[in-house]
Parts: sequence; C-alpha cells; structure tokens
Amino acid sequence: MRRGVALGVVVLWFAGSPAVAADREHEQLMADIRMLEAQLLQTQRMLTALHEAIVTLDATLASHRDEVRRAFADQQLATGSIAAGVRVVREKVDENNVRVASLSQEVEALRLAIPPMQPALTSLVDPDTGLPLDPPPAVLAPAPIQAGVSPQRMYDTAWADYTNGQWALAIQGFEAYIDTFPRSELTDDAAFYIGQTHFAEGRFPEAVEAFEAVLLDYPAGDVVPDASYKLGLALDRLGETERARAAFEVVVSDHAESQMAALAQQALDRLDQPVR
Repeated sequence: MRRGVALGVVVLWFAGSPAVAADREHEQLMADIRMLEAQLLQTQRMLTALHEAIVTLDATLASHRDEVRRAFADQQLATGSIAAGVRVVREKVDENNVRVASLSQEVEALRLAIPPMQPALTSLVDPDTGLPLDPPPAVLAPAPIQAGVSPQRMYDTAWADYTNGQWALAIQGFEAYIDTFPRSELTDDAAFYIGQTHFAEGRFPEAVEAFEAVLLDYPAGDVVPDASYKLGLALDRLGETERARAAFEVVVSDHAESQMAALAQQALDRLDQPVR
C-alpha cells in the first residue's frame, strides 16, 4: 500500500515538473510553426497564381488594344476608299448629266441644220387655152447651217481618250479645249486632267508643272484641293519631301472640308514615320 502511494507521488511529481511543461510548450510551438508554414506556402501559391493571371490579363489587353488600333486604321482606310468611290460616282453622274445636255444641244443644232422640205411644184394650166403655163421660178432653199463642235463635245472627246488610256490624244484634246474655250466652267478640270495624264504616265516633272499651273491659273476652281494633293504626290515621287509636305499641309489647312483633306493627312502621317 505504501509503495503504491509512493509511486503515484513520483508520477505526479514528474508530470508537474518544469521540464515536462517546457516539452509540451515546445511541441505546441512547433505545431503552430508547421501550421504557419503551410499557410505561408498556400499564400505564396495564391500570389503566384494571381501574378500569372495578371500577366495573362495584360497580354490579353495588349492584344485587344492592337486589334482595336488595326480595326480603327482599317476603318479609316475604308472610309477614305468609300469617300473616293462616292466622289468617282458623283463625277460619273455629273459627266452623264453634262453629256445628256450636250446631246440635247447637238440634236437641236442638227434640227436647225436640216432645211425645211419644199412643197412639190404642180403644173398650172391656162383655163382658156388648156396649155400649160410656165412653171414659177424655183424657190431656193436656205443653205444648211453647219453645226459646230460644242464645248461639252470637245471635253467629252478628250475625257474619253483619257479614260481609254490614250494619253497623248487626251493631252492634245484638253489643251485644245483650254485654247478654244478659255472661260468655260470646265477649263480648270481640263488643266487638272492634263496633270493627271502626265502623272499616270510617270512623267512627274511635267505633272508638277501642270498641277502648279492649275493652282496659279484657277485659284478659285473646284479642283484646287485635288490639284494640291496630286502635286504633293508628284513631288513625293520626285523625292522632294519638303515641298510635298508643304502641298499636303495646304490641303489640310485651307481645304479641310474637302475629301482630299483626309488623304493629305494620311500622306503627312506617312512622311512623318521614321525610315526603317
């Protein structure tokens, strides 16, 4: 009985000793550290995943920005092409209207040129003798009126040569039109298409001279924005970049409402791009 009591006292003494308590605290501390390490590892994994998601999102946004820029540039080009197409259609419609008016004038000229028909002469008989009388003197018909070439006809002929690629004939036709009808409303157009013809043939010095003549001789003409823009293109082909830039800037600043202003601005942007 006494030995059992003594053993119990010893056990109680060891259990309550400071060394045992310190071991338990150490074990608890190690367990807490392992738990913190596990939580830290999990947090690091979450941060890594978040960083990868941010990188992916940045790449996606950059791709979207590039796509938006390309789409905007394509839209600008499409808008410019549509505007140019509308201008061509409008020119064709105006040309057809002018041709119809010219044909009407020519029909009227032909009508005036055709002499009126004279009534057939009948033999007259003397009622007393029954003998035929001398026929009356023939009425002379008026001389037919020569129908001259109308201004629109001459312009249309030169325009047809231009559209068919007959460059030499087109230039001759437009120059003849300018000499014959110097005050016509289409004279500045004829001068402009002389420059266009030289440009189409690759004769850029002659094209520059022709477009400069349009700007000098017809400063109030409706083809001034087109002539300034094409002058810039011709100068650019000749390598005269600064003069070309000045021509494009005139279109953008002085003719901002014209359809050529957008094309001139695109040309300026192209000239401002660094050479690679």
